Amino acid sequence: MGSLADSMKKELKLLKSSDILAFNDFTSQIPDIIKFTMGEPDFTTPEHIKAAGIESIKKNQTHYAPSTGTVGLRKAASMFLKEKYGQVYDPQDEVIITNGATEAIYTSLTAILNPGDKVIIPTPIFPLYIPITILNQATPIFIDTSKNNFRLSAEMLKQALDEHGTAVKAVVLNYPSNPTGVTYSQDALDELAEVIRGKKIFAICDEIYSELTYEHKHVSLTNSLREQTILINGVSKSHAMTGWRIGVMCAPREITAELSKVHQFAVTTTSTMTQAAAEEAFKNGVDDGIKMRDKYQVRRDYLVDELTGLGFDCAKPEGAFYLFAKIPAGLIQDDKKFIYDLAAKAKVAVIGGSSFGPGGEGYIRISYAASIDNIKKAVERIKDYVKVNKQN
Repeated sequence: MGSLADSMKKELKLLKSSDILAFNDFTSQIPDIIKFTMGEPDFTTPEHIKAAGIESIKKNQTHYAPSTGTVGLRKAASMFLKEKYGQVYDPQDEVIITNGATEAIYTSLTAILNPGDKVIIPTPIFPLYIPITILNQATPIFIDTSKNNFRLSAEMLKQALDEHGTAVKAVVLNYPSNPTGVTYSQDALDELAEVIRGKKIFAICDEIYSELTYEHKHVSLTNSLREQTILINGVSKSHAMTGWRIGVMCAPREITAELSKVHQFAVTTTSTMTQAAAEEAFKNGVDDGIKMRDKYQVRRDYLVDELTGLGFDCAKPEGAFYLFAKIPAGLIQDDKKFIYDLAAKAKVAVIGGSSFGPGGEGYIRISYAASIDNIKKAVERIKDYVKVNKQN
C-alpha cells in the first residue's frame, strides 16, 4: 500500500522546512550567542494594552467574537488607518481581523488563486508568500530587484506581465521590506499602479511595518489603486504584540466578502481578549510605535556606520528593523556557509540573504530588534571575526 503520507497533497513535497527556523534552532545550542535572527521587537507590549487584555478576561469576554472581528476593534483599526495613512475602509464590511498578518497572507492568496495562476513576487522578500502560493497550485514568478536598489520598478513589472500574460493573478508588495528595509515613494507606487490598473490582477500590500519608517512618512498603493488592493497590517510590529496574533486585512467590500469565507473556514475568529488589547492599541496607543521607532533608528545608524567601516555594503534601511548587508570580499561568499561560520567562531547569529529569494545571495540580514548593548557587543565580535578570517 505504501506510506499513507505519500498520498497527501502533492504540493507539500515541493516545500522545504524553513531554513531560517532551522538555523535559529542550531544557534540556540551555542552558549553566549547573540541573535539577530528573528523579526520580533525586543520591546514589551505597552502596559495600557496589557491591562486592556487582562480586563477583558476579568469581564469574562472569553467567548467567540464575530468572525470578522469585534465591532470595536474593526472601528478602531479603521480609524487608525485613516488618521495615519488616509486609508478609508468601512469597518462594517471592508475590514477583517485575522490571526496575525500571516493568516491574512494565507487568506488573501487562498481566496484569489486557482490552479495554474501566477503570482509576481519581487525578491528578496519575506519567504512566506512563496510556499502559500505553491500550496494553492499556483506558480511564483520571481523578479530579482537587487540590481534596482531592491525596489520593483514599473518597467520591471511591465516586462513580467508582458512575459506571463493573463496567467498573472496577483502582485505581492511588502514595504517597508523584510529583509531589506527598503520602502517606496508615492510616485513609485503610482507608477506601479498604472501598470496593473484595469487588469484582473490583485495587489497584495503587506504594510505590517508601516509605523516603523524613518526619514519619510509611510505611503501606500491604496492611495492610487484601492479597487484592486488587499491591504494587510496589524499590531505585531507597531505595538510589540507578536504573540497576541492580531492582523488587519482590508479590501473593497465585494472582495472582503469573499476573503471572509476563507478566513471563517480556516480560523473561525481570533481570540476575543487579544482583540480587546488590539482595540486599546489602536485607540489609545496611536503613537506607541513611534517611541520604538526612534530607538530602532539609533541602532540602525550605529550598525550602518560600524559595518560599512568593516567592508560590508549596507544600504541604509528606510523602515522596519533589518539591515541587508553584502558580505565583504575576502570572507566566505556563500551566505549559508558564512552564517554558520560566523555563529561558530564569533557567536553572532544572522540570517543568510538567499533565504529571501533570488538577489539575496551573498548578503546577510541583521535584525536590529535587539538592545544597543548587545548590538555593540556583537559588532566587536564581528570586527574580530573579520580581522582573523578576511583573505587579502
